[in-house]
Amino acid sequence: VHLLRNAGDEVTVTVQYLREAPSFLKLPLGSPGPSSDHSSGASSPLFDSGLHLNGNSTNTAPSSPSSPIANEPKYEKRWLDTLSVPLSMARISRYKTGTDKLRSNAFEVLALDGVSTGILQFYTAQESADWLRAMSTNISDLTLQNMKMANKCCSPSDEVIHMGWVNERLEGTDSSQLYKFKFLALKGSSFYIFSTPPVSTLDWVRAEKIYNLCEVLFKIHKLWLADDCWLQANLYLGIHQDFDLEDQRPYCFSVMAGHGKSHYFNVELGSELAVWEKSFQRAIFLEVQRTGSKTYMCSWQGDTLCFTIDFALGFTCFDSKTKNVLWRFKFSQLKGSSDDGKTKVKLLFQNLDTKQIETKELEFQDLTAVLHCIHSFIAAKVASVDPVFIDSQSIARKYVYSN
Repeated sequence: VHLLRNAGDEVTVTVQYLREAPSFLKLPLGSPGPSSDHSSGASSPLFDSGLHLNGNSTNTAPSSPSSPIANEPKYEKRWLDTLSVPLSMARISRYKTGTDKLRSNAFEVLALDGVSTGILQFYTAQESADWLRAMSTNISDLTLQNMKMANKCCSPSDEVIHMGWVNERLEGTDSSQLYKFKFLALKGSSFYIFSTPPVSTLDWVRAEKIYNLCEVLFKIHKLWLADDCWLQANLYLGIHQDFDLEDQRPYCFSVMAGHGKSHYFNVELGSELAVWEKSFQRAIFLEVQRTGSKTYMCSWQGDTLCFTIDFALGFTCFDSKTKNVLWRFKFSQLKGSSDDGKTKVKLLFQNLDTKQIETKELEFQDLTAVLHCIHSFIAAKVASVDPVFIDSQSIARKYVYSN
């Protein structure tokens, strides 16, 4: 140190490997030191994250000038953590930041607190896929544990059905299709969108968006990235491709809500897409059965009326003032519908007595929410009668499990 302080502005330092340094410095047990003869001779004697002293060495081989003396501890390789990333609530990304370019042999893991593993590069795409599935499964298992703990403090009607990370396509983006991480949750009667996961009870009221589950519509858009596989999936499943929503990412779905609001999401694996599809169905069906009925204000022939969708009775329209029932039809009597995309809808019901089709035209302030609610109740009704039918309609599960 004295020499360096008084050497002037320019100093030339020569660094040389010296095997005898540990013995000379009398390093304590556990300090990093030189490798044994079978290890790489390029390791530094003073710092090597993979080398540790073995205090139980019984090697009595004769010593040599290039190795520690026989009665001193030997060195052996051991694993050391250079970085620890907790997987609870962690997220995985295979995409280059700010682009739709997929890394075929690499991905990144980001912890809840933002700590990143960096880009984990693998020799083959298969090895990368195996690690991706393994980490995704681990994260899913930990998320399930968090859900079970959270549900201990909730009533059965307010339990978490499913939650996890997705990528949301930002509104108004250009052709680069920018996405941002979002955390989604299906809990009780609501669908939540967070920028960061809820870790306490108070966090649930801080969601960016909260929608009633009866008034949202889940829709799958894409399943696979490769052109050939995607084309085969289209032909096999008869999927209608939405070219206005098309981008370079696979495993995409949207959630449409009232007043024409829509959110477009992407997940990393096809299995995740299947889980989200099943979870949305289950959450919506449970909410319909818990709610029993939903009533909306509407107008018909100039009068202000109440339109009720009831899980047991079907459709009922009654006067908001006198409460007199004007008409009532079962779900099975609904034979068709049409709307103007704004506020008006025409419902076509078949009269059980005359077998004639009766048209009922209604006007709602939020037509989209009403149509989604009708869809939710009818789907829940079908599921209660024939659960196998709902499973047979699952696009994601049909494709994932067939492969």
